[in-house]
Amino acid sequence: MADAKHSRADTPDWLTGQLLIAMPAMEDPRFVQSVIYVCSHNGEGAMGVVLNRPLRAPKFSDLMHQLGVEPSPPQRELALGTGGPVDETRGFVLHSADWLCDTSLRVDADRALSASLDILQAVAAGGGPAQARLLLGYAGWGAGQLDAEMRQNVWLSTTADDALIFDTAYTTKWQRALGKLGIDPGMLSGAAGRA
Repeated sequence: MADAKHSRADTPDWLTGQLLIAMPAMEDPRFVQSVIYVCSHNGEGAMGVVLNRPLRAPKFSDLMHQLGVEPSPPQRELALGTGGPVDETRGFVLHSADWLCDTSLRVDADRALSASLDILQAVAAGGGPAQARLLLGYAGWGAGQLDAEMRQNVWLSTTADDALIFDTAYTTKWQRALGKLGIDPGMLSGAAGRA
């Protein structure tokens, strides 16, 4: 089976809009069994958000109150998660592209990333995008760093789908992402290597 890694690796932004799946040998405890949606990948580096690290606190309504977003309580709530270890106090809304503002980053035809209060106000008022998650922090890589990690078999990549991005079945996301590649997690070795 051909995967995105081999068919698009010659394109500088080949991972934009893809899912990264941590290999069992992942040594960084912040990314063990992580599934990351890559929002940007180019010659300057890469940025993505972790999809399977829910936050129990603060609650969305409490966060909106702290930010002064009306109405309070909000008419609609978003699932909150830890998007990664970089800038953990900064919020990002990963959402369907049916709603955009001037500062939204359009990742692909179906999804965008917004970091302004506009989207939070729209959601609190009961509107905004059909699907969305609020993530605090992000995962970032310097120029060439993610490409090197891919060559070292730190990550697998696969196409993104709305279920893996937006559902709240966090404990099964890693296994389901591997399943998209036809991989049984129990069959993966924890040791990295090359043939």
